[in-house]
Amino acid sequence: MTTPSTKRKAEPKARQPRVAGLTYSARKALTVHIGEKAGTEIADLIQQMAAEIEELRRTKVSITRIVPGGEPR
Repeated sequence: MTTPSTKRKAEPKARQPRVAGLTYSARKALTVHIGEKAGTEIADLIQQMAAEIEELRRTKVSITRIVPGGEPR
């Protein structure tokens, strides 16, 4: 007698916010023109920088300086 398989549903992964990055063709062009390792390194760096810029934009706050009796600069 066989028992029914007990397949678990995969738990949904935590969704990362979509960050603008390089397209496949841009990454491919980098690797073709400057080499696999350097192209991948530059593409990864651009991706990390884009994520950091997005985080800075998302958490940006406006600051208004208040100086008693002072002139605005």
